[in-house]
Amino acid sequence: MTAPAMPKVSVVTPSYNQGQFIEATIRSVLNQTYPNIEYIIVDGNSTDNTMAIVDKYCNKIDVVIHEKDRGQSDAINKGFRAATGELVGWINSDDLLYPDCVERIVTLYQQHPGGSIYYGSRVDWIDGQGNFIETRQVAIPNKAHLLNKNYDVMQPGSFYPTELIRAVNYVDETIHYCMDLDLWLRLLNHGPIYYYSDKSAACYRRWEATKTSTGGHLFMRDIGRVLRRHGAEPYSQALIKTRYRAFKSLVKASLL
Repeated sequence: MTAPAMPKVSVVTPSYNQGQFIEATIRSVLNQTYPNIEYIIVDGNSTDNTMAIVDKYCNKIDVVIHEKDRGQSDAINKGFRAATGELVGWINSDDLLYPDCVERIVTLYQQHPGGSIYYGSRVDWIDGQGNFIETRQVAIPNKAHLLNKNYDVMQPGSFYPTELIRAVNYVDETIHYCMDLDLWLRLLNHGPIYYYSDKSAACYRRWEATKTSTGGHLFMRDIGRVLRRHGAEPYSQALIKTRYRAFKSLVKASLL
C-alpha cells in the first residue's frame, strides 16, 4: 500500500469559551505549509467572543459546527465524523501547530503508510501569554511502553488514519481527562506508531484553566483506570507513577 502524493488531512479544533486563544490556534492551522488541509471547528455554544473570531476566518474554514455538546470528547467526535481527509487529528483551541507540522506528518505517512499513529515527539510548552516554558520529548515505540513504562502521549501535532478512527469507534466520551491516551491504546491494536524527532511539532499551552492543571488526583485516577482497562501490569512503572502523582496532588490540595 502506498499513500497518495497529496492526501487530504483533516484538522479538528474543539472549542468552548477560548476567545483569548483561538485566533492564534486558527492562524496556526491556516498557515500550514501543506496545502491540502480540511479545517473543522466544533464550538460548544461559546458565550464569549469565540464565534466573532471564527467568523473572521469563515471563508478559510471548511466546516464550522456551533451547537451545545456534551464536552470535549463529544466535540472531537463531531469533528472526526465530519472529516473527509485521509488523516485526521485535533488541536485544542488553546494550543498551536508549527507551520510545517502537517507537511512532516504527511511525509511520515507516505514513508510508513501502515501506521496507526503519526506524531512529532517534541512539543514546546508555553504559558497563557505565549511565553516559552520548555520543550518536552516523548518517544513512544509501542503499546507496551505506554501501558507499563510511561503513559505520556504527545497529542498536539498527532494524526491518525481516518478510517482507523472510525474502526475503533472514535474517542471514548465517558473519559473526561485522558481520552487521548485511551484512543492511542486502542489505535495501537491496529498498527505501529511513527514519529519525527528533529524539531518541535506543536505548542501545548499550560495555563491555570487547562484540564491538566485543574484535574489533580482525578486526572491520575482516570489514567490509572485506562491503563488497567487495557492490561497494564499491576505494579508497572506507569501505574506506580499514577499512584505517586495522585498522592502528591492530594497532599498539595490538603495544604492549600
